[in-house]
Parts: sequence; structure tokens; C-alpha cells
Amino acid sequence: MSLLGGVPMHWMVRWPGQFPVFAVDAQSSIDRHGLPWHVTRLGCRVEYLFRPDRPRTGSEAAAGGDPHLDQLIHLWALNRGILLTPFHNMALMSPATTEADVDRHTEVFAEAMSAIAAHV
Repeated sequence: MSLLGGVPMHWMVRWPGQFPVFAVDAQSSIDRHGLPWHVTRLGCRVEYLFRPDRPRTGSEAAAGGDPHLDQLIHLWALNRGILLTPFHNMALMSPATTEADVDRHTEVFAEAMSAIAAHV
């Protein structure tokens, strides 16, 4: 078991360096499908932004949002057993998250990117 600050983080065993594996895998899915989006990470929070450039302010982030894509990714994930935070396209992994949970998130996210890319 891996500990971070004394807290068990089972999925962190697979950290490939400075980023949690689910952030790297999500960005890889975006890149693999040629989508002009990116992943932003802050601690255990990973947010999927449907814009080509990283926002520098909250106003830029809000202006670059796409409510239809936001709703699509939330419903896609929810219908497959993954709950993203309701007010962002954000995944938060908790100490109770297992490696299988992270793998499922990665699988569902990759499926969504494939389906979206087929219609862009």
C-alpha cells in the first residue's frame, strides 16, 4: 500500500513521476484522438478543459467552457458508474479509491474521447 502524508492511496503505486496516473492517461486519450483540449491538475484534482489553451484566470476558464460538452462528459461517465464533480469536469480521487477504480475512470474517459472525436 502507498501512503501520502500517512493516508493510504492505493492507486498512487502506479505514479509515473510527478503526476497521478489518471491525469497522464486522460491527457493521452485526448492527444490520441487529436482533440484540442487538455488536462489541468491541482493536487488530487484533475480537470478536463474543452479549450486549446490553458486559462490564466477564472474568467478565461468560464469563457472557454462548453455547456453541451460538459453535460455530455458528465452523463457519459455517470451512465458508466463514474461520478465527476457536478460543477466542473473534474475527477477527484480519494483515499478509498482503488487501482481498479482508477482503471475504470481511464477506460470510461477514453471511450468518451473516442466517441466525441468520431463526431467532431
